[in-house]
Amino acid sequence: MDRRSFIKKAGATGAGAAAASTLAAPAIAQETPKVTWRCSSGFPKSLPTIYGAAEVFAKAVAEATDGNFEVQTFGAGEIVGALEGADAVKNGTIEMAHTASYYFTGIDPTYAFGTGVPFGLNQRMTNAWMYEGGGLDLLNKFYAKQNMISFPAGNTGAQMGGWFRKEINSLEDMQGLKFRIGGFGGRIIEKIGVVPQGLPGGDIYPALEKGTIDAAEFVGPFDDQKLGFNKVAPYYYYPGWWEGGVTLMNMINLDAWNALTPAYQGIVKSASALANSVMMARYDTLNPTALKELAAAGTQLRPFSQDILEACFDAATETYAEISAENADFKEIHDSYMAYRKEGYLWFQLSEYNFDTFLMLQQRAGKL
Repeated sequence: MDRRSFIKKAGATGAGAAAASTLAAPAIAQETPKVTWRCSSGFPKSLPTIYGAAEVFAKAVAEATDGNFEVQTFGAGEIVGALEGADAVKNGTIEMAHTASYYFTGIDPTYAFGTGVPFGLNQRMTNAWMYEGGGLDLLNKFYAKQNMISFPAGNTGAQMGGWFRKEINSLEDMQGLKFRIGGFGGRIIEKIGVVPQGLPGGDIYPALEKGTIDAAEFVGPFDDQKLGFNKVAPYYYYPGWWEGGVTLMNMINLDAWNALTPAYQGIVKSASALANSVMMARYDTLNPTALKELAAAGTQLRPFSQDILEACFDAATETYAEISAENADFKEIHDSYMAYRKEGYLWFQLSEYNFDTFLMLQQRAGKL
């Protein structure tokens, strides 16, 4: 039953039906004023997963307000560039952006925690830390200084490690590699001799095809297949250690947020949470099939070697200490985030890890 039908039927019952229906109209009008926002995605419209989460959000807001609160969604580059969302929201050029906050670590490295940092939290832990562990409050304390407020509105889960034009067998093979990598990961791999490249998603394919870059990561099987990376780079590495549970954020101009009624603010929070859930479900549904199709078409799956992973982990730990020593905002969120990581994995290794590992062994034995 939609909201309008419910209100009408509720007002038509009981002895006071006429009075109730008379009183309801102005109250509803006050609760659902006409509002139009523009939302720029950090991703192209061709991706129904990561761009689609913005549409899920917009649809939920419209349905909850009888269409009175309209969120117009735009693909990356239509009104704002993929890497320009934070400045556009901060300055009020647009009301909101649905994007990866780690795109803006050049402004302040603290932005990274809104999406995720190398060797950080997985998707379940990220939600727990943000919603129940105080993480979102800490993030919004920082975002307020940027004239923004943000809410989780999507997650990719653990991502793949990217597409490579040649096979990578050891840490030595990474030296001098020109690697497109998003967010904070570039700062980490630079320490092990990689040359990070910052490119929007739409620019990755031609750069790989021409050899301008040697490798590139984006998201995972479904999105990567849609963008055709397997056609220009045969080796597909895992895991994406810099993106263990990547959150997409609804980054909202603080003045636009404060202008909303409390009811509308509640709807934005709820619709963001819905997008957060739906996006993860889509990936978990679509990635398995896409991965099988990629493998059948000749994609070579490869794990990163242990020496690469360990070198990158040590580089990440060193980098966090360096930034924390000079950036109080970063340190405050880092300390909370990493404290939760320590406790979270203490629990997950007992519960999730053993359960999942057993079933994976059954799958390899052909029992699933």
